[in-house]
Amino acid sequence: NLSFLEAEVDTPFQIKRIYYIYDVPTGTQRGGHAHKRLQQLLFCPNGVIDIILADGEESASVMLDRPNKALLIGPGLWREMLWHTGGAVLCVAASEHYDENDYIRDYDAFLEYINEKHSEVSDD
Repeated sequence: NLSFLEAEVDTPFQIKRIYYIYDVPTGTQRGGHAHKRLQQLLFCPNGVIDIILADGEESASVMLDRPNKALLIGPGLWREMLWHTGGAVLCVAASEHYDENDYIRDYDAFLEYINEKHSEVSDD
């Protein structure tokens, strides 16, 4: 079997950073943040990880459970990751280099950010 991704073909962005998270105990929840500009393509080549996304009004869950399945996450979405199996690996291709100022790490601040973005759009 072969799985692959190509920058600017399978992603709507040039990949500037790739990282992966591994050796996470089963049942661990990570994430708990949003990004202002960053786009990401997530995939799980081994194990099962649940990705929970929220936009401030609704939430949805996507299970990454096959190496040929990926999830594209745009900016302005809250994300949490839940490890369902030991040995699971989460790989991330990112549109930007690491920038701490791009993170929103508090859910109430995220809701304020989303409300500001919605009011900017409605003002136009």
